[in-house]
Amino acid sequence: MNIMDFNVKKLAADAGTFLSRAVQFTEEKLGQAEKTELDAHLENLLSKAECTKMWTEKIMKQTEVLLQPNPNARIEEFVYEKLDRKAPSRINNPELLGQYMIDAGTEFGPGTAYGNALIKCGETQKRIGTADRELIQTSALNFLTPLRNFIEGDYKTIAKERKLLQNKRLDLDAAKTRLKKAKAAETRASSEQELRITQSEFDRQAEITRLLLEGISSTHAHHLRCLNDFVEAQMTYYAQCYQYMLDLQKQLGSFPSIYHCNNNQTSVAPIPSASSNVIGSSALTSTSGLVITSPSNLTDPKECSGSRKARVLYDYDAANSAELSLLADEVITVFSVIGMDSDWLMGERGNQKGRVPITYLELLN
Repeated sequence: MNIMDFNVKKLAADAGTFLSRAVQFTEEKLGQAEKTELDAHLENLLSKAECTKMWTEKIMKQTEVLLQPNPNARIEEFVYEKLDRKAPSRINNPELLGQYMIDAGTEFGPGTAYGNALIKCGETQKRIGTADRELIQTSALNFLTPLRNFIEGDYKTIAKERKLLQNKRLDLDAAKTRLKKAKAAETRASSEQELRITQSEFDRQAEITRLLLEGISSTHAHHLRCLNDFVEAQMTYYAQCYQYMLDLQKQLGSFPSIYHCNNNQTSVAPIPSASSNVIGSSALTSTSGLVITSPSNLTDPKECSGSRKARVLYDYDAANSAELSLLADEVITVFSVIGMDSDWLMGERGNQKGRVPITYLELLN
């Protein structure tokens, strides 16, 4: 027998097997043939694997959207990944915003209050951009890659063995059908032999599939570790961003309060009469007619708006003598002062008094 004859016979046998499976499958759908059911444990494992695959894909895709909102950039990264090439480095949104702020501040003049503030904000935005880049890299390595390896590796193997199990099951049921239809003794003997072989092959494939499916529990344990790594990466990122903005707020808080007003509109506070008891007579009047209240001259909370207690949320180091340093969790008395920027309150602790940022406080009562 030459190779060509062998290949022809093999193709004929494969075609016969395919036809037998197709007939069996069709008759099962029409309710004209019996179907061998998988045991409950194996069915549960198959369901668990399918559920794991579905949710892993959804989580993976949405994480990619979270880390890279730009769909065009995601497509580009996907293409470079498939070509096994490194994607070109591109500036991210916080870095671009930071560069614009720095350029604008340089143009307006670093010596001006606005220019100096823009430069400080720009430097902070660029730091956030660097932290964002580190988050993406860490998350891709420790979280997305393991999820993708499961979808493209382990689950593909499971799907392949599951399909093979389905084919072995169809072969088994087709053999059972032929045995039922066999009349002659010789035909029955041949059908019984075929049934024993197909039953053995089905049992063997069911065991292989079961062993693979039981590995899903290990997959869940591995993905749990990866999830912890992702949460830790996010925690580091948000902690860095918070610290950067905290430092920036302190730097901006050192500017005179005249620069804190919104929309460049500075209200002129009238000088009160001696009997008004609102602000002491030592209020300072600038050459432009603006009244700037000196915190040191505000000695009595009742001279301003009603005082109330506040809990300090975070430590705060005073930028100058007009401010009051704070310790987290302490409770102080705060009250507003006419003419003071809305982002600040006057704080009082014993004999100490000074301006405090309202974002560091939780107002009580």
